[in-house]
Amino acid sequence: MDAGYGMAQRQGTISRAQSIKSMHSVGRGMDVFGQMEMGASMGNLSGINSLDMPSAVQHLREEDHDLQVLGAAYIQHECYSDNNAKNEVRHLKGISELVKLFNSENQEVQRYATGATRNVIYENMDNKVALIEEGGIPQLVEALKEKDDELHKNITGILWNLSSKDNLKEKLAKETLPELTENILIPMSGKDTDGYQQTASEVDIFYNTTGCLRNMSSVNKQTRQHMREQSGLVDSLVCYIKNSLDDSKAEDKGVENAMCVLRNLSYQLYGEMSSSTLMRLEGPTRAQGSGKGDAIGCYTPQGRKAKNRKNQDISTFTEVARVPKGSEWLWHPLIVGVYNRVLQECEINSTTREAAAGALQNITAGDSRWASVLSLVALEQERILPQVQNRMQTSNDLELRSLTGFLRNLSRHARDKNDMASKVVNNLVSKLPDDGNQKDPSSDVVVNICGVLNNLVTSSSIAARDITYFDGLPKLTSIKTMTGTCSTGRMKAAKAASTVLSNMFQYKKLHKSYKEKGYGRQDFVDMMI
Repeated sequence: MDAGYGMAQRQGTISRAQSIKSMHSVGRGMDVFGQMEMGASMGNLSGINSLDMPSAVQHLREEDHDLQVLGAAYIQHECYSDNNAKNEVRHLKGISELVKLFNSENQEVQRYATGATRNVIYENMDNKVALIEEGGIPQLVEALKEKDDELHKNITGILWNLSSKDNLKEKLAKETLPELTENILIPMSGKDTDGYQQTASEVDIFYNTTGCLRNMSSVNKQTRQHMREQSGLVDSLVCYIKNSLDDSKAEDKGVENAMCVLRNLSYQLYGEMSSSTLMRLEGPTRAQGSGKGDAIGCYTPQGRKAKNRKNQDISTFTEVARVPKGSEWLWHPLIVGVYNRVLQECEINSTTREAAAGALQNITAGDSRWASVLSLVALEQERILPQVQNRMQTSNDLELRSLTGFLRNLSRHARDKNDMASKVVNNLVSKLPDDGNQKDPSSDVVVNICGVLNNLVTSSSIAARDITYFDGLPKLTSIKTMTGTCSTGRMKAAKAASTVLSNMFQYKKLHKSYKEKGYGRQDFVDMMI
């Protein structure tokens, strides 16, 4: 909404953390000669040097398994780094011949056919399309039923490569999710096996699979819904992350992918969940008032009960199951603790931390009652503020954007604005640029920080006092006046700073402090109204 001049002035709707965009194509498969250097036998490949591409493709059509292996191995080698070779395979109709071998009765043929295909489609869109047109996806899904790690590694690598293209993601999700979940995610996450440890090959397979899911989850509402509803998918990802944290493996590459999937699946969560679920979370009294007086799970805003029950166990939430199952994990109070642990324990991988902060931002965003519930869980049960402030020392702007976005939501829903102000204002002011010309932090981060400050200032004179004390006035006035550059981001930052200053001026008892710092009425007036 447009900001008015009075104390009720607010800065628009709280934004959600957008879906993480697709990763680039996963690394191609191996070169067969590279495999030999690693100790693999030449076996039936001794004639590989006498082949050319037409004869290799012809070998795929033969009945002899040894010739099929030889032809596929040659294609795998030639397409490892030569894009012309990839195009030649397509022109010779070799992709359809490879697809026919995905479910060969001979496992070595399956391995080489999928290994070759992985290299053939790597960074080659025409070959990806050809693979799909030749019915490759159903054949790959069928081959997933084989209990062979090398085959699984190739298949999941192919699927990850295909999923890097937006126009293929929805189709892939529809055709592969049940099998990927059943054959890879559930068994390798430890969901059904206590103390499960992945083998070295399974680490790669799980990484490929979650990379594929990460890409799929970034495309659209329909695919997000499909993934949320896939039995075992969300549970497995949460279980894997929890097990990894328990094993001190927060930095693992699979954790990054899994965390990014959960962040994407939490995007627009309240707008995309079923009306019956939303109604249960919003509660029967939601429509009867502003929501300010609603009982929020174990949090009742007024009276003795609130004080006595504030830190009561999660089990007091009647809107959700005590033990979450399936997509309920995405909005269950317990997930806040999982994300908090990721923020605490992931020291090196900023992408994983950013995904955790982004997921927290998503589930606390907007006007819904449950966004407020989870904000209070974060603030009062998880005591998450110190951890968020600690992570705000990062120089990574994407991470800072998610952290400040989450903090903006918390400041909106916090019940004790004075207490929150006394804990965060100093740190936030220190992160603001000295003037509007600085490129770091980005305008998005500046808007978020101003959003936090404004949420606090409108309810707390302590926030306004501390902004003044920690020298926030020169920074805010400088950002406010930097409108001449006319970039959209700068204009939004200027407007956000102007709103904070305008609301600060409502506290007449602080006017003397402002004057002592050298600031008068003209510095606080919102010139952009």
